[in-house]
Amino acid sequence: MQLPDVKIGVFGGSGFYSLLNCAKSYAIHTPYGPASDRFMVGELAGVEIAFLPRHGRNHQYPPHCINYRANVWGMRELGVERIIAPGACGSLQRETPPGTFVLCDQFIDRTARQCATYYDGPAAVHINCAEPYCPEMREVCANTAEKLGIPYRGGGTAVIINGPRFSTKAESKWYHSMGWDVINMTQYPEVALARELGMCYLNISLVTDWDVWIADEEGVGMVTADEVGRVFKANNDEMMLLLQEMIPGLSVELGCDCAAMLDEAVISPLELEETF
Repeated sequence: MQLPDVKIGVFGGSGFYSLLNCAKSYAIHTPYGPASDRFMVGELAGVEIAFLPRHGRNHQYPPHCINYRANVWGMRELGVERIIAPGACGSLQRETPPGTFVLCDQFIDRTARQCATYYDGPAAVHINCAEPYCPEMREVCANTAEKLGIPYRGGGTAVIINGPRFSTKAESKWYHSMGWDVINMTQYPEVALARELGMCYLNISLVTDWDVWIADEEGVGMVTADEVGRVFKANNDEMMLLLQEMIPGLSVELGCDCAAMLDEAVISPLELEETF
């Protein structure tokens, strides 16, 4: 079956299926094994979109078991140039209460995950990750959230943990003391892999809870999966509205240089000899 040519892709939860019009599904075979599910392609707000639930249709893949390389590669096989990546997170700072959308611009990797790159040799490829998230996509998203009255932060640092367990109090207090903003389990290596393929990547972190750094001093209860799910559902309508209103603005040409990341990332053997 010939694959469609789609420019915008979305990783997210299964609730997104209901928004796609005339959707068709595609099983994409990748060099890295199967993706989390079949890719759905349909229209949203008049724009053709590719969608994949990163945890699988039945949420069967916990964060540490997701085949991130296959998921991102499959998007690229469909022609995707820009990825929108919503995801639940916990807040590490008082100024970011539950219900806030954080449009991250930095991440801290605490996962130590393997299979986090497409470049295992023989070429030496060192992708520039100083600004890992697409600034142009983030600006479009921020402007849309502002127009809709959705509470958001136009930047922030996410610390990515391996999961599936939540943090200890000691870990969470450390992350808080470092000034990091939110905590999540799926942004890495997803964002770095997209960067390696020259794809724009926008993270929308939906704050579902106060992480446990605040529990002792505020008397807030421990974070539970049920509470995370409850808040995420309560804010899901806003997320869907944001996506519907934002996507047309992402279908036009953007002025970012995300697609050129590989131009200066490959080090030739001659350069290595001259360096060492």
